[in-house]
Formats: sequence, C-alpha cells, structure tokens
Amino acid sequence: MRKMILTLAVAAAAALSLTACDSIDLTKQDQATTGARAGNGAPAAAETGNGTPAAAGATAAPSAAANVAGVKVRDDATLGRVVTDWKGWTLYRFEKDTPKPPKSNCEADCLAKWPYVPYVENMKIEGVDQKLIGKVTRADGALQLTINSWPAYRFAGDTKVGETKGQGVGGVWFAFTPEGKKAQAVTGDSGNGGY
Repeated sequence: MRKMILTLAVAAAAALSLTACDSIDLTKQDQATTGARAGNGAPAAAETGNGTPAAAGATAAPSAAANVAGVKVRDDATLGRVVTDWKGWTLYRFEKDTPKPPKSNCEADCLAKWPYVPYVENMKIEGVDQKLIGKVTRADGALQLTINSWPAYRFAGDTKVGETKGQGVGGVWFAFTPEGKKAQAVTGDSGNGGY
C-alpha cells in the first residue's frame, strides 16, 4: 500500500511538471532558481542573495511577489521604460505574431527559447493601461497574455531579473514598452551638453 501511494505521488508530480514546460507561470516562483533540479532529481541547493549556495538544510525564503501575478513597468538604462512580469522578468513581443487578430506564431522549438506568458484572470497591472492587457487562445487551447494585442513571451536567455538579452534577437524579438510597442534603444545626448 505504501509503495502504491508513493508511486501515485511520483506520477502526479511528473504529470504536473510536464504541464509547465512551455509557459511561464506568473503565479509561481522563478523557475531558474527555485524550480531548478540537480542532475539526480533532487532540489537544487538554495542560494543566498549573492548567488552563493545557502547552508545545507536551509530553504530559500519566498519573495513578496512569489504568489502575485501581473505586469509592471521598469526603467532600463538602454531601452527606457519596458514591461516586466511581477517579479521583474522582461516581457517580449515577436514580430512574426499578428496583433489583429491576435495570433501567436511561436510554437515547438521556438517555445523552448521563448516561453509564452499565460494569461491570468485578475492579474495586478501597474504602469500599463489596463485596456491594453488581453489574451489570445493558443493552438493548444492555452490562454496567453497579450499587450496591445501582441502575445507576450519571456526569453530563456535572460538569466537574471532585469536582463534584456532578448532585445533585437533575430531582428524579430523586442521588449514591450508600456504602450505595447517594441522598445528601441534610448538615444542619449549628442555630446553638446544638451544645448
């Protein structure tokens, strides 16, 4: 009986982990640190705030935003104001998608590098006009967040909160501005002191 319960628990955990492969769940902790697993299937060591492993047996304290789904805006030194998820991960748009009507064209291998951001009812919205937030039904039936009708994604290459390594990739991936447009590099002073 004990083996049967253990087997069922392992099977349920495996099934749940498979459902999250191609999306970023805005209601869960960051997959890169807390969802990581060591090569033997055991949870990865918890880390301290400076990136070093915590002491054995220590658990990472959940952040205040761990269970909050939403979007907000942050200032980027290169791109200006960009949209992030509630934890601060940059959100991107794909120029091969269509906004009218909204349609995602990122499937299969594309999703491995550019996981879509699922739409969550009643998400917290800060710095983006609520009228610009929407959803699109993907080919598999899942709901994906849209901003100004453009489907939203994260970039797997962004390994730290606040990174924008996906900006301009292939000439078709761009961070979102709060207006749902593609972010462009901010032009600075031309060297004349601003006058």
